[in-house]
Amino acid sequence: MVRTAEQFDLVVIGGGPGGYASAFYAASAGMTVALIERDTIGGTCLNRGCIPAKAFLETAAANRHVQHAGDFGINATLNGIDFGIAQTRKQTIVNGLVKGLTGLTKTKKVTYLLGTGSLGPNKTVTVQLADGSTQQLQGKNIVIAAGSTPRTIPGFTPGGPIMTSDEVLMLSKIPQRIAVIGGGAIGCEFASTFADLGSQVTILEGLPKILPGLDPDLAFVVEKSFKKKNIDIRTGVKVNGHEPTGTGTTVLFGEGERLEVDAVVVSVGRKPFTELLGLAGTAVHVSDRGFIDVDGYCQTGEPGVYAVGDIVNTPQLAHVAYSEAIVAVKHMRGEVVYPVMYDRVPWAIYCHPEVAWAGPSEEAAIAAGHDVVVAKHAFRSNSRAMILGETDGLVKIIAKKNADGTPGQVLGVHMVGPWVTEQLSGGYLAVNWEATVDEIAEFIQPHPSLSETFGETVLSLTGRTING
Repeated sequence: MVRTAEQFDLVVIGGGPGGYASAFYAASAGMTVALIERDTIGGTCLNRGCIPAKAFLETAAANRHVQHAGDFGINATLNGIDFGIAQTRKQTIVNGLVKGLTGLTKTKKVTYLLGTGSLGPNKTVTVQLADGSTQQLQGKNIVIAAGSTPRTIPGFTPGGPIMTSDEVLMLSKIPQRIAVIGGGAIGCEFASTFADLGSQVTILEGLPKILPGLDPDLAFVVEKSFKKKNIDIRTGVKVNGHEPTGTGTTVLFGEGERLEVDAVVVSVGRKPFTELLGLAGTAVHVSDRGFIDVDGYCQTGEPGVYAVGDIVNTPQLAHVAYSEAIVAVKHMRGEVVYPVMYDRVPWAIYCHPEVAWAGPSEEAAIAAGHDVVVAKHAFRSNSRAMILGETDGLVKIIAKKNADGTPGQVLGVHMVGPWVTEQLSGGYLAVNWEATVDEIAEFIQPHPSLSETFGETVLSLTGRTING
């Protein structure tokens, strides 16, 4: 039995990371909560994004390990890839996580409704339930976390060989030839995955380089590694359309260039999903770009109504949505809370080699008016990287220059190489605690470990080194 509307302290529209984090965090604080999801709890991240994509990246890594097993003295023969099994494994992981989140709605006593929620005046939410009936809820507070959907480009409607991230994650076999339109983070993850699975991959990027916005030193390492995988990178090109063939399609790009492929992955970003939210009679404002406008505490123009996650114009990262959910719930409860510092959030790209960073790049730091000192150390001299056989990559640290010319506060930590997404935490803490080079240099890194490269890079900024 659903509680009467006025009994809910919080009604959440959307069950992705931002939505379920809002619901569960509020429930753990003793609030009565209703959570509305129109599809499957977990949202894009769990069902059609982060988790499935990383499951396939791990399949690609396993394939890569077998290919190089001989380097470790192991006689192994690769007899092909049964991608159907990989797909089943991926879905088992997703189903287990969905089951876990569904279980949390019960243990945390969150009322979970499967349906489409739309917001009207007086913080009233009308839910079109999956069985065709409707239910009205009213909360003292509302969190809108409706998420996003993949962007497309004219002439590339999903279907057949044309796919967005939604469709490509449902493949049952590996296409032999793939064009990835878009060389951003998601496009590079897909390119890396399918290249390591044996596909012939071409990246088509309109800007002068792949991974725009990434520190150039890191982007160079990724591009060099991609070329070793025989990924064909075409930058500064415009995609003009495609001509379907019997089994695939021919992509038209540049000045009359043609590329025949079996599949096309359109990876040009995501757009906020506001179409079904209603919002008539409210002070919630949607920008020209489709985002809901919020202040630093994720509150919309309607007091007590908040928006978090991909629906607002902040980094489209699940962990950012988690942080925004906590900020929103604390704010509605009147607790002491600080806005998310978006310029210092952790970023991670799970291609091979991996990329991770926190804080501004060298270019961005200088553009912001900082006089900086920079240090870089490569993984090729790291003993653990040698043991793993993964020596491509580096750690780069950007620090403020003190008045006497010595390096002071660490502004940015940027990494590319083996498992850097798991190594970033030290750098993230350094950036967000505004630690100085001298302070961080006091900390000990275990040996042998990949994290020694971070430690050695910091130590070099003091003017002294051991292995550098």
